[in-house]
Amino acid sequence: MYSKENKKNKENKKLEKQKKKEIRRQNAGSRSFEDMIAYVDENGNLTDTPIDPTTKTVVELEHIEISTPKKEEVEAVPFTGRVEYFNTEKKFGFIKDVKSVNKYFFHINQAPANIAEGQSVEFEVEKGFKGLNAVNIKILK
Repeated sequence: MYSKENKKNKENKKLEKQKKKEIRRQNAGSRSFEDMIAYVDENGNLTDTPIDPTTKTVVELEHIEISTPKKEEVEAVPFTGRVEYFNTEKKFGFIKDVKSVNKYFFHINQAPANIAEGQSVEFEVEKGFKGLNAVNIKILK
């Protein structure tokens, strides 16, 4: 008896599902091509009403920029720091920036020959292979 009730319930659910499907098909067919079109207004927003051609503004092709903007050269602001580590044998070291906790790698080629640990220095920063490097190092007195 239990299985007959389950069969009836399943059949009823199938019938309801078919009816809903038919109703959806009938409603979906009523959309026209004009209902599916969307327009873009002058602010870039989508609307369902066409834009009035008299309010359109004409843009000349020369004024449209497609490429990425060119980078403007920014003057290198000198940093101040202290030589935290310097290896005389391998001729490299690290400078710790005074204003931040950042450390910058430097090679002896970018520093004066008499540089030593603990000295205050002024330097510029340049992008290297593994991060930012200190270049144009000058010892402060």
